[in-house]
Amino acid sequence: MLAKDEASRGLGIELLEHGLGTATLSMTVTPAMVNGHRITHGGYVFLLADTAFACACNSHGPVTVAAGADITFVAPAYEGDVLVATAEERTRFGRSGIYDVSVRRGEEVIAEFRGRSRSIPGTPPEPTSDTAAHRTPRTAAKESR
Repeated sequence: MLAKDEASRGLGIELLEHGLGTATLSMTVTPAMVNGHRITHGGYVFLLADTAFACACNSHGPVTVAAGADITFVAPAYEGDVLVATAEERTRFGRSGIYDVSVRRGEEVIAEFRGRSRSIPGTPPEPTSDTAAHRTPRTAAKESR
């Protein structure tokens, strides 16, 4: 999923670690991400947290999207800062889940994000290069429908 995410790739977001229900990503604040107050625009901080959330909630299999999210900005970030977002699953129930993401600069918390996910029934996980190589033509045809 992240490999196809042009928005995150264009901002230089990198996946540092991932596991079931977890993900850690980083982003360096560029001059284009700074607002008129010379601090990082909150939309970029939200996007980093949202991307970590997406990686964590899609780690279980079916395609999963955001049902909602909110963020609390705790401290400003500045041009050149390296921000690290760590997402952790809090709970999954039925097709829904709740995930918390902390965005930090070093040890300092910049923002706290809570995302609510919803999986889409009948959607298989995105194929990786490993799984795509092992699909049969019949399986590939079913997936393309």
